[in-house]
Amino acid sequence: MPAELQIGMDAEKTVVSPYALRLRTGRAVKHRSGSLTELVPVPASGVSRTARRAGACRLSLSLVFVSAALYAVGVPWWLSFAASVATVATVWYRQDRAAQEACFDIPAGDDVHVLRTGEERAVLQRAVGVSRRIRRTWPGLSGMIDPDLADRSLTRALDDLGGLLARRQELRRLRTEIQGVRRQDVPADSPAVQALAAQRDRADQLWRETGRRINRILRGLDRTALAGEAFLREREIDETARRAEFVLAGLADRHAAPMTEAGPELADRTAAVITAYRELAAADPR
Repeated sequence: MPAELQIGMDAEKTVVSPYALRLRTGRAVKHRSGSLTELVPVPASGVSRTARRAGACRLSLSLVFVSAALYAVGVPWWLSFAASVATVATVWYRQDRAAQEACFDIPAGDDVHVLRTGEERAVLQRAVGVSRRIRRTWPGLSGMIDPDLADRSLTRALDDLGGLLARRQELRRLRTEIQGVRRQDVPADSPAVQALAAQRDRADQLWRETGRRINRILRGLDRTALAGEAFLREREIDETARRAEFVLAGLADRHAAPMTEAGPELADRTAAVITAYRELAAADPR
C-alpha cells in the first residue's frame, strides 16, 4: 500500500504513481489532499518564440542600464553582469516552459500505472472527483471517523483502481487485436483457430472480471460520498429545526398574554363618534 500517491493527467496520458511526478515539458499546479497529490497541467501560454526573444532583448537592455548604474556607485561590473545573465536565463526558461503543453515523465517501477485510452482515463478522472467529495465531508465527521485511516483507505482504493484500469486497458487492446484477425481462409478445426478462440474466451472472462472489480470500487466510492453528504445535510436540517424551535419559543413567550385587537376597536370607536355627531346634528333646531 503506497504511503503517498500522485496522479498527473496531461493531454496524452494519466499517470498514477507512488513516486514524485516530474514534468518533461510545460507546467502544472499541485493540489494536495492528505496522501493524494493531483498535478493539474497549466494551459500553454501560446507565446511564440519570436515574441519571447523580443521580450528577452528588452529585459537585457533594461539590465544593461541597471548594471551601468550599479557600476557607477561602485558595484563590480562582473557581479552585475552575472546577475543579469542569470535573470535573463531564468526568465527565458520559465517562458519557454510556459509556452509548451504539459507532459509528465513516467517514473520507473512496476507499481506505476499509465492510462492512455480515453475510456479508462475518464473512469479514473471521475473517481478522483468523487474522492474530492469524500474528503470534503471529513471535517463535518470529526470524532466519527479516523481521518488517517480514511485517508489511507481512499488512497489505496484509487491505487487499486489505477492498476485495474491499466489491466483493462491492455485487455481492451488485446481483444481488439484478436477480433481483427482474419480467419476466413483457415479451416475451423485448425489448431491455430481453436487456440485463438480459447485465448479470446479467456480474454473475455478477464475483461468481465476486471469490470466487476472496477465497478465495486466505484460503487464503494459513490456510497461513501453519498452517505457523508446525506449525513451532513441531515445535521444541517436538524440545526435549522433547532434554531427555528428556539425562535418560535421566544415569540410564543413574548406574546403569551392576551392582547387587545386594536384594528376592530378603532373601527367601533370611529363608528360611535360618527353616530353621535349625526344625532347632535339632527337635534339642532337651526
